[in-house]
Parts: sequence; structure tokens; C-alpha cells
Amino acid sequence: MTIDTPPALPGPVELAASLREALPKFGQIEWFKSTSSTNADLIAKTRTSLLRRPWLLGSHLQENGRGRAGRTWQNRAGANLMFSCAFDVFLAPRQLPALSPLVGMVTCEALRQLLDPANRRHLSLKWPNDLLWKFAKLAGILVETTKAGTSRVSPDHHVVVVGMGVNLDDARALSQSLDRQVADWREVCGQAPEAARLSAATLVSCIAQSWYDSINLVVRDGLADLPERFARVDALSGQHVNILDDGRLIQSGIAGGVNDLGQLIVRTPQGEHPISVGDVSVRSRS
Repeated sequence: MTIDTPPALPGPVELAASLREALPKFGQIEWFKSTSSTNADLIAKTRTSLLRRPWLLGSHLQENGRGRAGRTWQNRAGANLMFSCAFDVFLAPRQLPALSPLVGMVTCEALRQLLDPANRRHLSLKWPNDLLWKFAKLAGILVETTKAGTSRVSPDHHVVVVGMGVNLDDARALSQSLDRQVADWREVCGQAPEAARLSAATLVSCIAQSWYDSINLVVRDGLADLPERFARVDALSGQHVNILDDGRLIQSGIAGGVNDLGQLIVRTPQGEHPISVGDVSVRSRS
């Protein structure tokens, strides 16, 4: 393996077996050669299965993969690491939107720990949960919530499905087709040789375990430390930003981190504005 080689994806059966060994607290782990959407598959599964959660489902190819705001996830087998996890979550409905930036934050924290200290700062997070390498998008995360079957008994019981797609290769082609900067794990390996020693199973298990641990801690302890922790990985802090909703400009100002509900704080001459939804673009200073 050369230092600029992303992790090769083993076969689905081999990868699932490695993940079952690495994630003993997960009730079910599956990996497929191809599926429609790992998030959609797990959401459908919550309606028919009583197996113990958390669950993990991955696929080498997603035929109808989805990103945030219903966007299509571009992928090809071998060039992307794509998986979803389903968790039982006991939180008040008003707290659920905070899980999106929370999951992005802990993913960044977990992957930073796999890199040498000098390279960790190159991994950062664009609110709410885009993982960046040197400010180019490396991975996207989609968080979806559905009611659990016990919600009539416990209204705070939800099933949260977290899906992630990591670019292993193809960043150059994606940058051209999407007309924006995209990064991939090959680039990470070229600049951080320690990343080349990480297997696909190591990356998935590290991320999935961080999701499991963080969700359990939030249920137990709440979200009071979210703003402080988010600030350590925040790619937008102090940047001039535009907030767009369906292509329409809804706010402009300076990004000032998040509050304990996971909302992005945008500072303007009129005061601070919490943003719950929208796409963030960084404004040119010229």
C-alpha cells in the first residue's frame, strides 16, 4: 500500500464480520453489495423488526442514496464508504434537531483521534454536519428521526437513523461535476500517511461507536457542553456567511458557533440570530 491509497473495501461478508467483532453492542450488522438507500432501509426496518438496537447497515453501492434536503448522493462501488446506524433515543422533540450537529461534531472528534496531532486541525466541521478536509467536503451526514413503536407509552422515545457517506476516491471528478471543492480519503492519506494504515472496518467502527457513545451521553447528561465542544472543530467560526433556504437568502452575518440546541448563531448589526435550517455559503471578503 502506498501512502496515498485509500482503504480498499473488502467484500460485504468480510466487512460485516469485522464490524460485528469491533462493535459487540450493536444488535445487528449487515453490509450489502448494493441497496437502494441505507437510511431508508433502516427506517423501514424499524416498522417490522423487534431486534435489539443499535443496528448498522452498509452498502458498497446505493442506487437511491440521499443527502440533506433530499439531494441525491453520487456514488460508485469502491469510491465511497456508505453506512447508516439506527439508535433508540429518549429525548424531548425540541432537542432532536441538535443531534445533527452533535453527530457531525463527534464524527470529526473521533476521526481526529486517528490522525497524528499535527494533522488533526485539517479535519473540521461545517454546520450542521459536513466533514471537511482542508475546507473541502470529505463526507456528508444525514440524520432522520421516526417514532418508535413504543411512542404511545413513552412520547420521548424515537428511533434516530444516522447515515454517512465518506469519499474514498473520485474527489477530482466530483469537484468538477458539482462545481465546488470536494476532498477524498486518498487526499487525506497523501498528506497524513497514518491514515493509509486505517482499514475500512476501523473507520466505520470508530465512527459508529462515537455515535453510540455520544447519543447515550446526551440522553443522560443533556446538551449543555455542545457549544464548547463544537467550537473546537468549527470550520465557520468568524466567517462571513450567507444562509440560504431553497436558494433564497434568509440571513447574512458572521458565524458565531452553535447554541445548546445545535442552532447556528449568526451575528448581524441587529443582533444574534439562531438558524435551525438552511445551507451555509462562506462569503468572499472582497
